[in-house]
Amino acid sequence: MKYRNFTPHSIVLNDGTVFAPEGLARVQASFSSFDENGVCSQVFGEVTGLPAPEDGVLLIVSAMVLAAAQVQGRTDVVAPATGHPECVRNEQGHIVSVPGFVR
Repeated sequence: MKYRNFTPHSIVLNDGTVFAPEGLARVQASFSSFDENGVCSQVFGEVTGLPAPEDGVLLIVSAMVLAAAQVQGRTDVVAPATGHPECVRNEQGHIVSVPGFVR
């Protein structure tokens, strides 16, 4: 499987593999008015910045883009598994590497 990174930063796996950014995928979002509890709804719009699907290629995107792209029928997108218990973090708690990807 080939991976292409469409996030704004390099993605590092726990095994040392690095995926440098090749482009930037974005998703438009719109918001409702806030209700009396200070809560609004968010609706995702069009995903931009992704190439056409290719056999044997998965596109690395942010979790937000992943959610929107899946709703739009894309099956070739994954996001870094940042919530996985095997993520490596530095002293400040920032993620240094991830064990893999989520779909």
